[in-house]
Amino acid sequence: MEQTELLWQYQQADMAADAFENEMKRNPTRIALKKNRDFLVDQQNAVKRMEQEVAEMVDRVEIIKMAVVRLEEQLAALTKRMESNPPADLKQAQDMARDAQKLLKDLTDYEGEMKRIQKDAADRERLEKDIRMKYTKVKSEYDKQKEAYEAEYEKQKEQLAQKRALAKEKSVGIAPELLEKYALIKKHCTPPVARLYSDQCGGCNMSLPQVTLRKFKNSQYIECENCGRLIIQ
Repeated sequence: MEQTELLWQYQQADMAADAFENEMKRNPTRIALKKNRDFLVDQQNAVKRMEQEVAEMVDRVEIIKMAVVRLEEQLAALTKRMESNPPADLKQAQDMARDAQKLLKDLTDYEGEMKRIQKDAADRERLEKDIRMKYTKVKSEYDKQKEAYEAEYEKQKEQLAQKRALAKEKSVGIAPELLEKYALIKKHCTPPVARLYSDQCGGCNMSLPQVTLRKFKNSQYIECENCGRLIIQ
């Protein structure tokens, strides 16, 4: 049997194995499993982000508490000074009042920030609870899907191995350089080998010039100048 006919038979077996592998990848259970897995990963990452944000809030709250203590001490000291040593004139009274107002404003600002943090923390707590509930539900579904898919996948993997083995058997007798050329073309063009039909490449359907077709006199195959496939008669 000629090399090109052996190569054609090998391609049929190789393409059949590839088609079956692609069919495995499009398996509805596999797609649903991947979708649920991606969802679970996203939820885990969301919880981690919230935990980090809450940790930063806790740190901020501690800073605010310390700042409030200092402000209250300063305000108490200012009040005590005003009581023990009242301002001697209007300007001194205005300065003390301005200092007191600044301290009170800072206290009010910190109080507002504390309330915002508490609200944000409560919102995150509710969101995290909702995420964990959804996670638990999807995880249960995912585990069932995974168990069913793994049993199915083992059978398909065995079938694929048989098809690959058949393709390997079909490669026996083909020159190594021809198989190498086939593999190289397959990287960018599938199938790599095409028949010649009415002076046209059976892969891309483009007409071939006569100068190219004349090469068949000295070779079992030619290469399509348009798509790069090996063309056999």
